Formats: sequence, C-alpha cells, structure tokens
Amino acid sequence: MDFEFSDEQEQLRDAVRRWVDKGFGFERRHALAKAGGQTREVLGELNDLGLSGLAVPETHGGMGFGAIEAMVVMEELGRGLVNAPYAQAALVAPALLSHAPDALQQAWLPKIAAGEALVVLAQQERASRYRLDQVATQATQAGDSWKLNGTKIVVPAGDEADAFIVSARISGDERDAAGVALFLVDKGAAGLTVRGYPAQDGARAADLVLADTPATLLTKQGHDALEHAADVGIAALCAEGVGLMDRMLALTVDYMHQRKQFGVPIASFQALRHRVADIKMQLELARSMSFFASLKLGEPAEARRRALSQAKVQLGNSMRFVGQQCVQVHGGIGVTDEYAGSHYFKRLTVIELSFGDTLHHLGEASARMRDTAGVFA
Repeated sequence: MDFEFSDEQEQLRDAVRRWVDKGFGFERRHALAKAGGQTREVLGELNDLGLSGLAVPETHGGMGFGAIEAMVVMEELGRGLVNAPYAQAALVAPALLSHAPDALQQAWLPKIAAGEALVVLAQQERASRYRLDQVATQATQAGDSWKLNGTKIVVPAGDEADAFIVSARISGDERDAAGVALFLVDKGAAGLTVRGYPAQDGARAADLVLADTPATLLTKQGHDALEHAADVGIAALCAEGVGLMDRMLALTVDYMHQRKQFGVPIASFQALRHRVADIKMQLELARSMSFFASLKLGEPAEARRRALSQAKVQLGNSMRFVGQQCVQVHGGIGVTDEYAGSHYFKRLTVIELSFGDTLHHLGEASARMRDTAGVFA
C-alpha cells in the first residue's frame, strides 16, 4: 500500500502550516482562551484558506475532498494548537447532513462551504456515557412539524453556532437505537435556551435546553448517521492528537537542550534520552493508527466502527503517555499556564474524553471482535 501523500495533499499541508506559523502563534491562542474561547474569527480565517468546504461535495460549493485531506489538515491544526471547532463545523456537520433530504442539504451545505454558517452536533446528555443510542430528549410530531423537549450538554461552540443537529427520540425506550432521529434546530428557535461557558482546553462549549422547540427532521435513521459522524469525528481527533504530540515532543526536546544540570544540558543524560525514545515510539504507534482510522472511514459500518474504536484506544494510550512523560521531563514549568506545553497537555486530555474515552472504546473494540483478536483483521 502506498502511504505517500500526493502533491496536492502536501500543498494543502503547507498552506495550513504557513497560516499557523504566521497567524496563530501561542500568544494569540492563549489570549483567545483567556478571553473566553470565542473563535468565529479564527474559523473565518480558515475559510479564507478554503477549508470550510473541505468535506462538502462540489455540487454544493465545496471542495469534495476525502478523509486523507481531512487528516492532513487536522494534523497541522493540532500542531498549531488551534482552538477553533473546525472538525465539528467542517467535517462532522457535512457528514451528518449527507443523510438529510436534498432540500435540507441545499439549504445548509453551501452556507457551510462558504463559511457563512456554523452547524454543530448536539448529542451528548448527562446519562449517555458516550452511548449514541442513549437518548432521553423527546421529539413529538404535530402534522408536518416537530417539537423537541430535553437537554444537551457540552455542545462544542454551542453559543457561537448558527444551528444545531440534535438527536431526539421518536419511539422506543432510552436505549432503543431504532427510535433515534436527527433534527436541525436554528439558534433562534422558540423555546431554545443556550448557556455557554469556556472549556478546559481553551475552547467554548454550551448546554442546550429545548422546551417545545420547533425542529426540522433531518433523518429518522439517526443512529446510523450518528455512528458515521462520530467515526468522522474520531478520525479527525486522532489526526489532531498526532499533531499535538509531535509538537509537544519537539518542545520537550528543545527544553532538554536548554535546561542544564551539573553544568551540562539534560539532553545528554542517557535515562532521559531513553525516555524520549519511548515517547517517540508511542507517537509513531499513534500516527500509524491515525492513518488506519482515516483509511477505514470508507468501509462498511461494522468494520469501520471496530477500526475507529481500535484507533481511539491506541490514541488514548499514546496521548496519556506522551503528555505525562513530557510534563515530567519539564518539571514544574510543564504545568504553568504561561507555557505552551501545559496547553498541549490539556487539549490531549480533552481529546481522550471526546467521542468516547479509552475504556469505552476498549469495550467497543472487544465487543466487535469475532474469530480473531488481530488488530487489523
């Protein structure tokens, strides 16, 4: 199999890297986080690069690129610690809207591609525990219209979004996957209350309360659409995690060459050199599984879900190891708010908890094993 990137993919990587190096240094990122984490301006700059339409089909004004291009972009955004909800806005939302009727796609996908609309997924509930079929929010139909009642939590950039894709139950009990549907809710809809707050990693999140809130039906096969979108989100987070770890390792190595003990740089100490080798090993394991995750997005649902869970397990283990080891090498400075390394560690921690933590996906991968325990079977 050819793992070389095409010239077009390398040009895409260079464009994102140049923007990060020129326009999104740590000082700007830190200032945005301290100010509350609002990043619509940053999304606008990414749109100027054409990235808003990366995953939107060309028929709707997008670029029509695939999973590998998304992986390339997310790696660079991770390396630059860009705290904008790019994956949610430009990757997850188009994946969900691909399950919508043509009229709804035509109404929203061109806006997403042009950077005119920020649409985010509102799926998580207090009792869901990462389960996509655990949905208590209720949808009731009156004629051709729908109304939603329930609460969604930790919605990425929820108080900056223009619309929400909300999971709600149209039948069955709280764990009946067949009864889950998806709806589109405008930010100005009656009965919708949005409470925003800064997240631990310097971004924004919000809780939504829906009280007889008007909504547009996106699809009644909501669970299948959620699984697809969650896997797109996991692959994006895996790539971002690789970029974060790559940069955090570079910061650590630079620090080891500057920090001196007994009159010599600590980079000369064999024990620390061995530790860096272990960190590098975990980074490369994570990188290979990030490739694996992106390549498996086009597989049938069963194989895709198993592969993405396996990737999330490896990334979770690698991110924890790399983050902890790099902080320990730095010592006290590694956890100070003024130092970039601590912010990389925070973001790695948040990624580990997003779309299911390591233990959750270990259980998912185990449940999907059949006649073999082979990772790549």
